[in-house]
Amino acid sequence: MPRMKMSAVKFGFLLSCLVLQAPSAQADPVEDFYKGRTINLYIGYSVGGAYDVYARQIARYLGSHIPGNPTVVPQNMEGAGSLRAANYIYSRAPKDGTAIATFARGAAFFPLMGLQGATFDAPKLNWLGSANNETSLCVSWATTGIKTIDDLRTREMTAGGTGPSDDTVQFVKVINGTVGTKMRPVTGYPGGGDVLLAMERGEVQGRCGWSYSSLLSTRASWIADKKINILLQLGLHKHPDLPDVPLVMDLPMPDENKDILRLVFARQVMGRPYAVPPGIPADRLAALRKAFSETMKDPAFLADAEKAQLELNPVSGEDVQKLVTDIYRISPDVARKAGALLQ
Repeated sequence: MPRMKMSAVKFGFLLSCLVLQAPSAQADPVEDFYKGRTINLYIGYSVGGAYDVYARQIARYLGSHIPGNPTVVPQNMEGAGSLRAANYIYSRAPKDGTAIATFARGAAFFPLMGLQGATFDAPKLNWLGSANNETSLCVSWATTGIKTIDDLRTREMTAGGTGPSDDTVQFVKVINGTVGTKMRPVTGYPGGGDVLLAMERGEVQGRCGWSYSSLLSTRASWIADKKINILLQLGLHKHPDLPDVPLVMDLPMPDENKDILRLVFARQVMGRPYAVPPGIPADRLAALRKAFSETMKDPAFLADAEKAQLELNPVSGEDVQKLVTDIYRISPDVARKAGALLQ
């Protein structure tokens, strides 16, 4: 009998120890990780451009939707048309969920087309989503007299750009090569805002690869004041606001050229992309994707975005991931020819 009592006491003691040591059913490892931490949001362009404006608005609200409510700090990391940020997030940034980057929408496809300087594997990046499904434009300064796509075929237009990997240069090259325009890229500007100042100063005559959302958020008055001519839409589909502006895909050209344009303009679906490094823990990736999606629906964020005239047409992280993976399965011949035009 005493032995049985001792066993019961021992059993009760051991059981209480196990209960005390067991993790709480309410414990959230993602929340525990992020509580009190900082997430760095790297922006591949300089201050003042649309990528910067979008990222800073998102940074204000993203942390409140992540378990543990970390502080999200935007940091500009311009260089090589945002390739510096893309390469950094892939190979050097911490792989623990504390680093996010936004960079050129087309950068994901540069390795596929063999463009120099792209040292990352885009399908291995973890995509959080895109804030917009973009339409880009070619525009000219009104005083140049260049008013239509036909003018671009007969007259040279200097087009301001940042670097060889940015849309402002890439789109000029691919349109020249497929449609027969005579634009000449002028590069070296740190960001889109600098290109716009160059247009105002008369250093360049226009800009090609300018997102319509960026135009609305940074220079909407230029449309009303007729300071620019909108010459061409760049994307797979027309924007509903611009029914009378020709779409590049509708212009007469060989079918092979249309295939090249489909590859190049697939990037428009991920108009404002956000990615984290490969190898971050799956539960943190899921939490970040969910937080990004919730931010895109946050009433306070939407109100601020409307005030800033930021166009929003979000694409989920899963859909961006699928798009990137699918594009990497295209014909190597099409990718090679597209890459040759963009060199």
